[in-house]
Amino acid sequence: MPDAIFTAPPHPTWSGAALVNREGKLVGIGSLVVGDASGQGVRMPGNMFVPIDRLPPILGDLMANGHSSDPPTPWLGINTEEAGGRLVISRAVPGGPAEKAGIKRGDIIVGIDGQSPHDLNEFYRNIRSLGSAGVTVPLDIERDGDKRRFDVKSMNRRDHLKLDSTL
Repeated sequence: MPDAIFTAPPHPTWSGAALVNREGKLVGIGSLVVGDASGQGVRMPGNMFVPIDRLPPILGDLMANGHSSDPPTPWLGINTEEAGGRLVISRAVPGGPAEKAGIKRGDIIVGIDGQSPHDLNEFYRNIRSLGSAGVTVPLDIERDGDKRRFDVKSMNRRDHLKLDSTL
């Protein structure tokens, strides 16, 4: 997201947190923890905030449904960090699509369908370019010096979390 707002150091309860400027005006909503909040290619963990200006087009949906009515983005169920110029998987969510496909903590992402992402922003952009939730994401992974392809069937994160369940 080219107009994202980055802060450092990261705050542990970042998701959905309000970012308020000195005048007390809401300017962003917390979204992701990132490995380089500076954008300089250095290890500076921080938070990424979605600018509040991006919300008006979906505000009605958020208020009525709690989420956008746009097609859901592909969710793989991994946490990934930039480390030493590489994208390293720091966690595979138990029961998530990546874990089911065989991806593990410590795996290094070297490509998405043969394209090498250089940072997390490019990684997420490449995944979203493949389509909406349910698309198969071909991840090229390096593990113990060996490279192989894992086809990860993405899903809607809400389904994994059972957020629409009445149970």
